[in-house]
Amino acid sequence: MTGPVVVVGDTLLDRDVEGVVSRLCPDSPVPVLDETEYVDRPGGAGLAAVFAAAQGAEVVLVTALANDAGGARLSALLASAGVQVYALPLTGATPEKIRLRARGRVLLRHDRGGQPGEPGEPTEAVLRAIGNASAVLVSDYGRGVARHPALRAALAATRAPVVWDPHPRGPAAVPGVQLATPNESEARELVPALPGATRLATASRGAQGLRRRWRAAAVAVTLGGDGALLCHTDSTPLVVPPPITAEGDTCGAGDRFAATASLALARGALVSEAVQEAVAEASAFVAGGGVASALPPPARPEVGAVSGPGGERIGVSAVASVLAEVRAAGGTVVATGGCFDLLHAGHVATLQAARKLGDCLIVCLNSDASVAGLKGPERPVVPEGDRSRLLAALSCVDAVLIFDEPTPQAALTWLRPDIWVKGGDYATGAGDTPALPEAEILRRWGGHTVVVPYLDGRSTTDMIAAARAGGQVGGPCCDASRGPEPGWSAAPARATEGTR
Repeated sequence: MTGPVVVVGDTLLDRDVEGVVSRLCPDSPVPVLDETEYVDRPGGAGLAAVFAAAQGAEVVLVTALANDAGGARLSALLASAGVQVYALPLTGATPEKIRLRARGRVLLRHDRGGQPGEPGEPTEAVLRAIGNASAVLVSDYGRGVARHPALRAALAATRAPVVWDPHPRGPAAVPGVQLATPNESEARELVPALPGATRLATASRGAQGLRRRWRAAAVAVTLGGDGALLCHTDSTPLVVPPPITAEGDTCGAGDRFAATASLALARGALVSEAVQEAVAEASAFVAGGGVASALPPPARPEVGAVSGPGGERIGVSAVASVLAEVRAAGGTVVATGGCFDLLHAGHVATLQAARKLGDCLIVCLNSDASVAGLKGPERPVVPEGDRSRLLAALSCVDAVLIFDEPTPQAALTWLRPDIWVKGGDYATGAGDTPALPEAEILRRWGGHTVVVPYLDGRSTTDMIAAARAGGQVGGPCCDASRGPEPGWSAAPARATEGTR
């Protein structure tokens, strides 16, 4: 592979609610599910991206994320799985798919999120990622990403092999894809079967019809536990049986199939080899317990709003409200981050300077677990609830978002601020190469990273040490979000620009 595997498509938030059924509802003859646990995971294109990343590939996901709690949760889940998210803005709510289960069986599926929202325009960074891919998987779930004209033009122009996993409500594949992977029911819906035709004849008719209609090099119709049927010429189709008989939860098996085929094509495999590998992998996936067993442990649930004084300005809902208001007015979103343990004058000076750069300031605050991981078990001195309330009480802060990871990558992916601000003596390094680790993430949506001066002689670490020793407080101001405190600077602000 010479570039990342790029997954393009609609991402959903999937939740499996497990419970026990021991009685019927008293007002209607339906079972009552007593919830025991739940698990969140990315669905749709996000699930395909997680599968590809779990197999060791560098994965870029081009998708649309909403400014709501579901979008924030997806950002955390995808970041923890090692997926690089290039997010387009999404109007409306995050689509959610909730399965209510008892003893491993699905009782009911509950979908929410409403009608699909319109995804925003892709940046140059998104289009470059598609052009530089080793393979592209279009995981279409019929919610608009695969229909975007700019993305379709980039998909048609890329030299990488393109795998198209279609949806009946989605658009046709762009001409020239190397492999399309509809399942049996999708193929039958797109190409109606002839009366009385056998199953294999119907699958073959669907595959050949779609191959000619979409001008695709090959079409593989997946047949569930019976493998797949591959048509890549006008000759006899190739039936690929599974190496093992698998029964169980098939949720995600199609995504596993498409992701595996994409990785195989990225390595230079023939289409027939890629389909055989995909059938084997999907069969093993179902036999091994399905999606519940195949994914890594999920990220900790997003921290919600903190109650008490100032609580209305803390948490995902508060941040989402600020983002919606500012963006609707065409304003500039500014964000900064850190631990802010023992809030001091140096912190306040940085926050005030940051707020002057735009129309709102969102503070990304390391949670207690995140601070302890960065600073050691004796930190933080002040718990996250109090730290968030102190920040929210400042007039220069519009909202506070608590994040649990070591870095604010997931928070930034969801927020997509126009400007990310750091306080301290950050040199830009040799030439124009930015030293800020967040700069690469900001470039995905055309954002800027900026450094502002801070007050000399302020440091949380030194303050704590001085308080314990009974000495005088002094030393450099910390940037608590990234480990060791930087040196001093009273230099003017510097900025590194992302691609607009």
